[in-house]
Amino acid sequence: MRPIRSLRLLFALVGLSLTLLAGVARAQDVPGLIEAMGEANLRELGGIVEELAATGDSTVAPALEALADGDLYVDEADGRVVIVTRNRMYDPVTQTEIGPAGDADLSRIRINNSLRRDVAAALGSLTLMSDDPTVRLSAARSMRANPTEENLILLDEALAAETNPSVRGAMETARAVTILALDDTSLEEKRAAVPVVARNAGREAITILNAALGSAPEELATDIRSAIAGLEQERAIWAALQNVWFGVSLGSVLLLAAIGLAITFGVMGVINMAHGEMVMLGAYTTFVVQDVIRRNAPELFDYSLAIALPLAFLITALVGIAIERGIIRWLYGRALETLLATWGLSLILQQTVRSIFGPTNRQVGNPSWMSGSFEFYGLSLTWNRFWIVIFAIAVFTALLVVLNRTALGLQMRAVTQNRRMASAMGIRTPFVDAMTFGLGSGIAGLAGVALSQIDNVSPNLGQGYIIDSFMVVVFGGVGNLWGTLVGALTLGVANKFLEPYAGAVLGKILILVLIILFIQRRPRGLFALKGRAVES
Repeated sequence: MRPIRSLRLLFALVGLSLTLLAGVARAQDVPGLIEAMGEANLRELGGIVEELAATGDSTVAPALEALADGDLYVDEADGRVVIVTRNRMYDPVTQTEIGPAGDADLSRIRINNSLRRDVAAALGSLTLMSDDPTVRLSAARSMRANPTEENLILLDEALAAETNPSVRGAMETARAVTILALDDTSLEEKRAAVPVVARNAGREAITILNAALGSAPEELATDIRSAIAGLEQERAIWAALQNVWFGVSLGSVLLLAAIGLAITFGVMGVINMAHGEMVMLGAYTTFVVQDVIRRNAPELFDYSLAIALPLAFLITALVGIAIERGIIRWLYGRALETLLATWGLSLILQQTVRSIFGPTNRQVGNPSWMSGSFEFYGLSLTWNRFWIVIFAIAVFTALLVVLNRTALGLQMRAVTQNRRMASAMGIRTPFVDAMTFGLGSGIAGLAGVALSQIDNVSPNLGQGYIIDSFMVVVFGGVGNLWGTLVGALTLGVANKFLEPYAGAVLGKILILVLIILFIQRRPRGLFALKGRAVES
């Protein structure tokens, strides 16, 4: 028995050694196989493709992809095989650049559809068995887009060895899509594939099932119709939720633009038509900060908003205090004159910015953490909108703390409820007015920083938000922050639900008409304060 066991062990070791040597030999012969493509006919090319796939070497994938895409050429001068993209030549094995393709005598290596399918199968076998899960996931998704009988065989082999849940799910989906697309799969397999596609194929599920419905027998068609009906109902729910998200996103922007106005209008009773220009100044502060960073320290670009926020608040707050001390305080009690003065001031600020920065839009970039989008169940969310919603909540919370937990907030609330009584109790109402106007203007500057990430930065930026801001304040209740929050979110969601049916412009008109009708019934808005500012 012992000699037999020794012989078995010897044969096993020899077999393993031969296998490893064959794999090494094939891997070492990859450049030779690729070079042989230059003189091979279509049948020989098919054999070379099979040999390249048998190496299991992922470095052959670029050469096979170039062959399928028509980018693989032979340099007639020396018989070398090269990849040509964008008029540049590259080595098909190492991917290093060789030189410009313009001066070379190149001949394309031509293939037919049959060989192209062989190449696709070879690429699938290479990528599906890769050690990298992301490569396997990408391969499975690619096969889902190109269902073939060869892919089905490869997917069955890969599923038998796959342990990663995400990759396995993608492979199962690709297999189900392939089964539905092929004519020679059984009815039982097709019926089992329908719920897999409906569950895992995401936004493409209805398209895939509709394509399969055209040639499906009645037994299968019933299952497909049922799956499509369920998906359409689910899609309608997610579409409504997506509209709610868009409305919340718009509402957060309106909240940022209106919350400062709610303070100044509520405490001082001032109709500040230059409030939009405070927003514009905050946006231009962001532009200047990013421009300085781009010129001097580009590695700090991701921190540009963190630098711009305090600067925008400080600059616009000081401008607001200067406006209140220089213009507004002489016009208290004269609403029409205040409106005209601040409107004229808004034109002056616009023209000043136009003279300094020019009339065209200025580029304000998104930091990397605010770029792109992500999926949340059935919702598609962009990072810049997501962070603006979070920022609006943070600003609102901070303002509540200031109004309810600080001495300035207590004085502001006292002046809001009864200006004369507050003055009689020793509160310096002129100081409170200046600080209130500065606080409201500073918050408008913060709104400008946020809006620079989703809107064009131009001298007219603030004009697009001033009317909406007044509507939010009046609808929610003058001087009431919670009313401003509810008003902003209500108008934002209502706008987004009306736009698909009435259009953006008519939707805004309808919102304005509804607010006018609402104010007729509740002149003090949703959440009216018990006291109003009494003019001194």
